[in-house]
Amino acid sequence: MPLRPSPILPPGFIPPYLLDRLAERAGAHASARAAQTLMIDREHRGLREATAAHTLSAQPAPRYVRRNAPERAIHDAEHSTNLPGRLVRAEGQAATGDIAADEAYEHLGATYRLFREVYERDSIDDAGLPLTGSVHYGKDYDNAFWNGRQMVFGDGDGEVMNRFTIAVDIIGHELTHGVIDHESALIYEGQSGALNESVCDVFGVLVKQYLLKQAAAEADWLIGAGLFTDRVAARALRSMAAPGTAYDDPVLGQDPQPAHMRDFVVTRQDNGGVHINSGIPNRAFHLAATALPGAAWDTAGRVWYDTVCDRRLRRDADFAAFAQLSAENAARRFGAGSPAAQAVVAAWNTVGVTAS
Repeated sequence: MPLRPSPILPPGFIPPYLLDRLAERAGAHASARAAQTLMIDREHRGLREATAAHTLSAQPAPRYVRRNAPERAIHDAEHSTNLPGRLVRAEGQAATGDIAADEAYEHLGATYRLFREVYERDSIDDAGLPLTGSVHYGKDYDNAFWNGRQMVFGDGDGEVMNRFTIAVDIIGHELTHGVIDHESALIYEGQSGALNESVCDVFGVLVKQYLLKQAAAEADWLIGAGLFTDRVAARALRSMAAPGTAYDDPVLGQDPQPAHMRDFVVTRQDNGGVHINSGIPNRAFHLAATALPGAAWDTAGRVWYDTVCDRRLRRDADFAAFAQLSAENAARRFGAGSPAAQAVVAAWNTVGVTAS
């Protein structure tokens, strides 16, 4: 299948505006680490985008061995920015005792299992792509990212942020950027970029719920829970159930995400607010999922996956276009007038994307 790469590579799990704030307002250690993270991200952005452009070319996707199981390789960057680093755990090997390496291994596997067992997708590219991760990237690096061919994890500064392997939904989120690259390739700016971020949050939280075997009503709907240390007044980086409430802290500031189109943020920062305005489609998914009984991955999750893979979804799609296609896919999969189809339509109406 030919690939449709986005021209702008996502910068990482932590939005640049939050790192800017940490660099300005955090204590000396965390401030220095945030500034260093920003510098590394900017210096290596061009290299990462070149890597992604090469990996996600217009050529047919390479075919790997279909194992119906993950093929993982975890490396230790040993606090350098050289990738992938020293191999420390290959598929099937025992735990290393390094908590970051072992969490990366387990959480890559959890992400693979959701896509394979629920959506019958064989890895990120649906062609058996081996899952590679590098831990201990940089010195107390405050981010994690997908660079077009592998995952990269920082250890966090230990003052504001913990290690980036701590939450399975972080890994699910970042790997979903790879799924999007191989499917709809939503352009990473404006509303299409906010959809890109939101879809990653959707499948990140579904990886967590599938791992924990939680029904939609049982889940916390938090993205990045556990990432912030106890010194920070934060439950997580984002809340899908209540955008704008994940944190309110003197250093971090207040969570800026809107939950309704009337509060849509118009900005040039953050690629047109991709991490901010993603709160609106995030809440739409939460509303659709929790309106239905059972597990979100089997109901609203199937609709969102069908929509991401829908060839009609344009790379520059806005919220309204995604809402329309998701309503059509819900009707196609579950039946016109079904509870699932009604829940999807009602969710987009509630957040103001479509008219009642």
